[in-house]
Amino acid sequence: MKHTITTYIIAAILLGGSISGAEAATTLSFGGISLPAVRVEASTTDLHGVYVIDNATGTAKASYEAEASANIVQVQRYGAEGIAYASDVTGVQRDGTTYTWTVGPEDCGFVVNDGGRLHAWWVVNYNRHRLDMQGVNVNAEMSACDRTALAAIGIGEAITYYSTTSRPLRLSREIIAEYRSLAWDESSEAYTQTTISKTFDALSDAMYIDAPLCDTEVTLSGDRFLRAWNMEQQVSTPSVTAMAVDAHTSATQDQEDVDNQIKNQGGGALGGSAPAVITFSAAVSDAAIFHEWQMSRDPEFSDIYDRYSELVLTHTFDEEGTIYVRFMADNAAGSCAWYSDTYEVSIGASRLLCPNAFSPANEDGVNDIWKVSYTSITSFECNIFNRWGTKMATLTHPSQGWDGKYKGKFVPNGVYFYVIRARGADGKKYNLSGDINIISTRRATGGTTEGGGE
Repeated sequence: MKHTITTYIIAAILLGGSISGAEAATTLSFGGISLPAVRVEASTTDLHGVYVIDNATGTAKASYEAEASANIVQVQRYGAEGIAYASDVTGVQRDGTTYTWTVGPEDCGFVVNDGGRLHAWWVVNYNRHRLDMQGVNVNAEMSACDRTALAAIGIGEAITYYSTTSRPLRLSREIIAEYRSLAWDESSEAYTQTTISKTFDALSDAMYIDAPLCDTEVTLSGDRFLRAWNMEQQVSTPSVTAMAVDAHTSATQDQEDVDNQIKNQGGGALGGSAPAVITFSAAVSDAAIFHEWQMSRDPEFSDIYDRYSELVLTHTFDEEGTIYVRFMADNAAGSCAWYSDTYEVSIGASRLLCPNAFSPANEDGVNDIWKVSYTSITSFECNIFNRWGTKMATLTHPSQGWDGKYKGKFVPNGVYFYVIRARGADGKKYNLSGDINIISTRRATGGTTEGGGE
């Protein structure tokens, strides 16, 4: 007989009682079954757990051990409606502090009032939800570049249980899909094969896994209850051809050990002073048949002006401005294009600053070399003369300097002259000339003259 709410539950609530939480070590035991009961933690705090039993005959027995011999123990059964519609369990047998009753063939919950303390569980008859996996295939119509849909053949519906307040909850069967794929290994800087697994609550015709990056079979095994009883089932797909594409990219800029270069005028992580030599590297997964580095002046890549098919590309950037670089890879069908993050290479405007004095002969490590300060200078020639027009030195790169020597010996103090012809990454031409004062004063630090361009 069902009641809107039983008398003893009302009394327990009035006395301050409640359904005790799952943290208490309160359990049920079972008899009349050939396989051990499997206990699963409930997804709600008002249940001590969920028990799954293989109750083929519907005559399984549940037993509860009272907390104290003097306690009066009452047992009720509830269904999807919750304990508000619980009914008394008839035929409960007592043996000392042990109370035993018949479970019956239907899934249901049990509430035990143990001296005013209420305990609750849900019991599932696995015989009503038996897994029967017949096979598994790939559902191509529901698959995409980033995911593969598996279509299971067989029976293995979701198992639902209910809290004491009639809230429906799902009991996962823990059906496991296992397959091979590729993963990027930082230590070897290469893709290596790995095994991936994903767990599903139940069988369906749309069980999604991350798309494999190499050819593989997918094996379904389950469920957790058959696994606990050493009766696990397994089915596998035919070989799945990898369609998904993945890549790993990096960019490394050659760094010049130059003390007179004005650094990183472009403002980004890559670039700065031209010429900037940058190596772009890519590694691709198995299905990446087509691949290329793309360069554009537009961050949206609407005007791709250069494409390079090699995986490792070394490129020299020698023009002012910002260039955007990305890597693209795709499979043989051209259906799963993959794009890297965009690398921004910013080259700053050119500058050329010429000092007008230095003190080489004292060799104190300060201002011993005459050098220009520069950025984004792509061609450079500097000739240095004495007052009679004799060439003292020729510099062919802006990083070079004059040590104040001629034919291995320091020249006398005095005024010398430089003539510079140079070009910047921004197209600016430099035609400069000026004085160089050689002085012997320790730590002499003359001013500088910034060259103008045409």
